[in-house]
Amino acid sequence: MRMSTFILKRLFYTLFVLFGLSVLIFVIARVLPGDPARLALGPRASQWAVDQLRNQLHLNDPLILQYFYWLRDALSGSLGQSLITYRDVMVDVSEFLPATLELVGFAAVLDVVISIPVGMLAGRKANSWFDNIVRVLSYVGVAVPSFVVAIVFVLVFGYMFHVLPTIGRISPFIYAPPTVTGFMTVDSLLAGDLSAFFDAIRHLILPALALALGPIAQEIRITRASVVENLNKDYILASVSHGVPERLLTLKYLLRPSIIPTVSVLALDAASLIANAFLVELIFNWPGLSRYGINAMLRKDLNAIVAVVLISGIFFAAVNIVVDVLVAYLDPRIRLVEKGD
Repeated sequence: MRMSTFILKRLFYTLFVLFGLSVLIFVIARVLPGDPARLALGPRASQWAVDQLRNQLHLNDPLILQYFYWLRDALSGSLGQSLITYRDVMVDVSEFLPATLELVGFAAVLDVVISIPVGMLAGRKANSWFDNIVRVLSYVGVAVPSFVVAIVFVLVFGYMFHVLPTIGRISPFIYAPPTVTGFMTVDSLLAGDLSAFFDAIRHLILPALALALGPIAQEIRITRASVVENLNKDYILASVSHGVPERLLTLKYLLRPSIIPTVSVLALDAASLIANAFLVELIFNWPGLSRYGINAMLRKDLNAIVAVVLISGIFFAAVNIVVDVLVAYLDPRIRLVEKGD
């Protein structure tokens, strides 16, 4: 099967997934207890004002008609007005999403840079002292929730030793660069402000590491297990018997098949980082989309809830398509199976 056909099929399936997700989250947001109009206007607002807002939001219409109005506006590029900020939800998303993407992207880079090399080395040195230490630490990393790690980081590195900042994206004594992309690090480089760039990196380290620690531990275990399994394959044993150098054996013959399971799991972990970032963003006072989504849920901001969940779903689907392509490239047998189907 050609790679272009492979990608088009994945995109076609993704459209149905996103449609189903939009229906599901729309219905759930509407059936939750509480009157969003009353929550938006406050307890002292008159009933007339509440009724007016309910009519404006079509909350008195049947549920299927409400979804039709929402879908019509969404297809035209509008996800409605937020009941918290009183702005178009897309304006809020464009403001808060870059901060979350920067945090998630930095966490994903840490995940890849740490998990694959450490897992490969632990697998190559199975049952050694290094492997035993890595396995113990990976068990701890999988078991401890990210918000617990975030709290420990704040206490240890922020308040006990004052090594790294624990609040916000940039220090108050440094001027933020002009917003071009919304990514603080990229905008700092575009403005030629290296002090702001390095300060933004320092602000990213603790929240990104807290967010990535669980996925790192899980992928180390998967990579190690895959390496140990592949070391017993016939082609590896034959290469060793023919005197293939260890470095060449690892990089050319062992790395590619061993990271296929890791790449597949990386997709799920990288996509779930946005959903898992809400507590980390709250702890580090990170002005991102996940924290915005939590506030929307607490205030029952219907349009904001649907927008946040839908954007998370789009990100999840996009990452899975990228990983499907990577896995198909690493293992051409997957494309042959697709063609046989």
